[in-house]
Amino acid sequence: MNGHASGAGDATDASHASGAQDATDASHTSRAAIPAELAALLREIVPTGGRFGHRQHIHLAYLTVRRYGTQEAVSRISGWIRHIAAYERAPQKYNATVTRAWTQLVGYHVEADPRAADFGDFAARNPALLDKRLLSRHYRSSTLASTAARAGWIEPDLASFPWSS
Repeated sequence: MNGHASGAGDATDASHASGAQDATDASHTSRAAIPAELAALLREIVPTGGRFGHRQHIHLAYLTVRRYGTQEAVSRISGWIRHIAAYERAPQKYNATVTRAWTQLVGYHVEADPRAADFGDFAARNPALLDKRLLSRHYRSSTLASTAARAGWIEPDLASFPWSS
């Protein structure tokens, strides 16, 4: 995952992987830099020394939405990512729109089909969520890369989300 926002997938990666991917690598980031609740979730999602890629981001959103509901999950995940990005001295990598959009997409699917027994089942029922380019159906890459999208919520400029149509 890279840190620039040249395309929708890249903007997605930069927004919530900035420190989280590095945070799972003990040689780079101290576990003390990670809030305790997030550290516990990461231990469940990522094996020691494992990669924290897009699937793991969706898994984190799934667990957080199931535990707290979509709106609270948006708040918690946003706070965790901002915290890690600040710790990594890369606060510019946080993207409020991307974080909220992904969390709300996961929340929408959790609420639409609560029968998923676990994340594996959820992912199998919702394979589109595992495509990190999914937001490019809703946003231009330039919109996601904008200062406004990084700082706050921007409505989709290509296609509405299913819950808002």
